[in-house]
Order: sequence, then structure tokens, then C-alpha cells
Amino acid sequence: MSTDAVAVIGFVALFALMLLRVPVGMAMGLVGVCGFSYLVGSTPALKMVGQVTMRTVTDYTFGVIPMFLLMGAFVSNSGMSRELFRAANGFVGHLRGGLGIATVGACGGFAAICGSSVATAATFSAVAYPEMRRFGYPQSFATGVIAAGGTLGAMLPPSTVLAVYGIITEQDIGKLFIAGIIPGLLAMTMYMLTIFLIGYFRPDFLPRGKVTPWRERFVGLKEIWAPVLLFLFVIGGLYGLPFLPRFTPTEAGGVGAAGAFIIGVLTRRLDREKVLASLLQATRTSAAVFTVLIGALIFGYFLTVTQTPQKVTELLTGLGLGPYGVLGLILVMYLVLGCLMDAMAMIILTVPIIFPVILHLGFDPIWFGIIIVMTVELGLITPPVGMNVFVIKSVVKDVSFSTIFRGVSPFVATDLVRLAILVAFPLLAIWLPTRMMAH
Repeated sequence: MSTDAVAVIGFVALFALMLLRVPVGMAMGLVGVCGFSYLVGSTPALKMVGQVTMRTVTDYTFGVIPMFLLMGAFVSNSGMSRELFRAANGFVGHLRGGLGIATVGACGGFAAICGSSVATAATFSAVAYPEMRRFGYPQSFATGVIAAGGTLGAMLPPSTVLAVYGIITEQDIGKLFIAGIIPGLLAMTMYMLTIFLIGYFRPDFLPRGKVTPWRERFVGLKEIWAPVLLFLFVIGGLYGLPFLPRFTPTEAGGVGAAGAFIIGVLTRRLDREKVLASLLQATRTSAAVFTVLIGALIFGYFLTVTQTPQKVTELLTGLGLGPYGVLGLILVMYLVLGCLMDAMAMIILTVPIIFPVILHLGFDPIWFGIIIVMTVELGLITPPVGMNVFVIKSVVKDVSFSTIFRGVSPFVATDLVRLAILVAFPLLAIWLPTRMMAH
């Protein structure tokens, strides 16, 4: 049997296993071992499994994942989200749709110290949703804002998805984190503008909140010192600010986790139970991510033997569509896959195949990382597998899936416009990393 036929059978088997609800990491590992064993031999295949597993769990670079996940767990369980929401609400809550704007702002701040879209969506379903409902916001709008705001966790540093992309493609994770700042801020701004336009064109749809006195606004700002300090310390160390030591991404993760723990304990927001819950949460999530990573690396060896990446590169570049035509085709593929697959699995499965195409076409790998993560974000809020939507539904029991998807649809349109802007203006993603290199 030819290598092409083996590769096709491998992909068919992989998607069949995923449809049978076999965990993605296990499915990729199983297909990878079987395919590699068929083409190379069973003894090399079994040796590869042991080597890949040991190398992955002991690699210093991969330590960035559990460290940032632990930081996010400490931040989530210490309740910093409430202070962020209260401070944002003090300044914009009185505007039409102001609570929605405050939710987006608070989601951005929380994502910048948490790094998880799902955790951001879950947290603000408990923090912001009751407040919006109390002031008379429609269910669809309230849940839609939280679902969209949650996606900021995938873009703003420290992003676990960006870290995994950096590991797979051997790109500088620090540069990827810095590259996500301007697109992340652009996302926040465009979400807020979307809410403003909804309020402007449908004034009866969104209510106004009460005006907060300036004294209370400044008190609210004082309460967000912890997340601001944590963000500045972690990102400042990555960026190499003059008053901070320079960190590698793994060191930044360790510093962030330690900083979140110390702040939580000193402010008495983290007790013994919450610390243990945070450790357990981070361990479980890390184990899930590493299982997918190991499975993907094993599957990657199988793809290398079949020369699938090179053949896909030849196929796409031979279509005569030009660089941006091929890029458009890839993005459409990701948009379709985003409706069917988990974001992390999609990155790990497809990037090893698509990345050589991008390099061959001459695109910047850091910019492409931002583009892919942004496209993956859309999968978090589009039917039928929108992960953020499922998370919100699990927290807010009295809302239907159709209501949430209806509320999030304006923000999906906003994301498509933002994606077009970033494709047209790559400088938005690569300007800050270029400046970092200059320093």
C-alpha cells in the first residue's frame, strides 16, 4: 500500500475515532503508532512512544503550560474578577449597554492574567450575568457578551493556545505573547463598539445603569492593584522593561503562578481549600493538554514518514491561487473545523501540516500564529461545538443554546471584520515583537 493511501486511511480512522468520542490525544496517538508501525516497524514505533512521552513531560520549554495554567487557577479562585468588573462598571455602567461594555473590559483584564477562554467565560457567567439580568438586559445579549468576552483569553497573553502554537512551530513564545497584545486590545475595542452600535440602533433593547460617583470610581480603581501588578510583572519581564529582570516564558509562568499565590494568600482570598482546588484544577488541565500534545507528536511522526506536510504544500501552492488565495483557503478550512472541533485539538492537529505551507508562501510565522488563534477563537462561539457557549449553559441553567448563539452572532460578525483587518495589516501583530527584538 502506498504512503498516500496509508495517510488517507490514517485521517479517516482519526476522525472516525473522534466521532466515537475517543479523546483527541488518545485517537491521534493510536493512529500515529499504528500507521508508523505499519510503515517502519513495530519495534521503532514502540520505542518512539516511550521517547516522545518522556521527552515531552521532561522538556523545560513545555513547563510554560502547567505554570500558566496554575497561575490562571490561582487567579480564578481568588476572585479577582469581581474587582475588575466593579471597576469597569463604575466608569461605563451608566451608558446604554454599559454593563456589557464593562463585562468586555473586565473579561480582557481577567484574560490577561488567566490565559484561558473557558475559565474567563465560566467566571463572568457567575459574576456579570446576574448583574446584567438585574438591570433588565435580555438573556441573549448578556450571554452573548460573556461568550465573546471569554474568547479574549485565547489572544491576550499569557495565552495557553499561543504557547502550544509556539512549541509546535518552534517559535519564540515571548514574541507570540507580545504579538497578541494589540490584536487583543483591538478585539476589546471592536466588541465595545459593537455593543455601542446595538444600543444606538436599538435604544429600547439595552437599558442604562445608574451613574457612579467619581469617588467610588477611584475606589474601584484602587481595588484592581493585584491583577494590574501581576500582569505588569509577568509581561514586563517577558518584554524586558528596565525595572524588571528579563524572563523566559517558562520563568514568567513560574513567577506569575508564585505571584498569584502570594497575592491570594496575603489578601486572604486563597485559603487552604482554594489552594488545593487550584492545584488539582491545574494538574487535571495540564494532564489533558499534555495527553493531546503527546498524541499529536506521535501522529506528527506518522505524517513525517508519509511526507504529508510536503505533499500538502505542493498541492496548495500548485493551485495557482497566489499566497493570499491559499491563505484564504486555509482560513476557511479553520472556520469550518472550528464548528466541529475543540480549539486546542484543532491547533495541534493541523498546524504541523499547514505551517510548512505558510513558510513556503513567505508569511511571517508570528503573524500567522495570531491569525490562526483568532480564527480558532471563532470556533469557541460558533455552533454546534462552541465551547464557551457550553460553559455558559452549564453555569446559567435557565438559558437555551439557541438564545446564546443568537446573542453572540453580532460578535461573530465583528470577529470576521477583525480577521480581515489583521490579514490586511500584518503590522498590527508584528510591530510590538519587532520593537522587542530591537531592545
